Amino acid sequence: MDVRRLRLLYELSRRGTIAAVGRALHLSPSGVSQQLAQLETEAGVRLLDHVGRGVRLTEAARMLAAHAESVLARLEQAETELAVLGQRPTGTVRIASFQTAALALIPELLVLLARHRDLRIELAQVEPEQALPALLAHDHDLVLGEEYPGAPVRISPQLHRVDLCTDPIRLATPAPDPNPGTDRSTVLDRSVGCAWVMEPRGTASRRWATTLCRSAGFEPDVRYESDDLFVHLALAERGLAAAFLPDLIWRRHSPGIALHDLHDLGGPGGPTRTIFTGVRRGSERHPAIRAVRGALRTAAVGGLPNPDR
Repeated sequence: MDVRRLRLLYELSRRGTIAAVGRALHLSPSGVSQQLAQLETEAGVRLLDHVGRGVRLTEAARMLAAHAESVLARLEQAETELAVLGQRPTGTVRIASFQTAALALIPELLVLLARHRDLRIELAQVEPEQALPALLAHDHDLVLGEEYPGAPVRISPQLHRVDLCTDPIRLATPAPDPNPGTDRSTVLDRSVGCAWVMEPRGTASRRWATTLCRSAGFEPDVRYESDDLFVHLALAERGLAAAFLPDLIWRRHSPGIALHDLHDLGGPGGPTRTIFTGVRRGSERHPAIRAVRGALRTAAVGGLPNPDR
């Protein structure tokens, strides 16, 4: 059986529709259908049932797709071992990164890798919740992800994770204090009664932030939602909302607002998120992946700034 056609069947098992497979692999839906029909002939069994305008995998197709996944993983491992023999970082590495890591780390990464003329870096800004499943689907080769305290990211056994750095999270509150003269048992109490800006519902950061406020005894008044932390920063700088802001956001400039440590919350050093990289297991030894991970670590430990607080 042709490996390229097995790849199409595997992609169909993950993506669900022939149109989605075509978009992912830059093929026309008719081309995908023709290749899958040829795979049926090669396999000698029916692989697809037509349901309305779509298709459904037969039991034989699901079994074959599982074998295809193993075949593709072994091929990737073989490519890695061949590349290791060559030792030179070559080829294309497609990175998926969330916004603050892309802004803070990717420019320096590109500078550090500029000497590898045969190495091409491509970047897509994708939130980790979408990027990690897409990594398994071969849409990306490396994902920059984030993990919030008490909210461990579930990593598939098919992925290889390496932690890059920790990123402290601090509190920005509007001024003046909305409740002057009130006794404060924690720093977070000064945000009681404030409007808040947070990331959208369902995100790891939103769940963490809401849980932290509730543990301090109040329900945050979330009036503004955005997955863009620079919107959070803009509202906090104008005194319009309280916000939790990670240090990574200050990589390019100094804070223009007062930031409060949260040492009394989230452990002795205060809450931190963990920045990590994920790749498909078997590719972690590839010289290109190793070069990218090494450059990211250099960029990360090159100094997360300590804000003037």
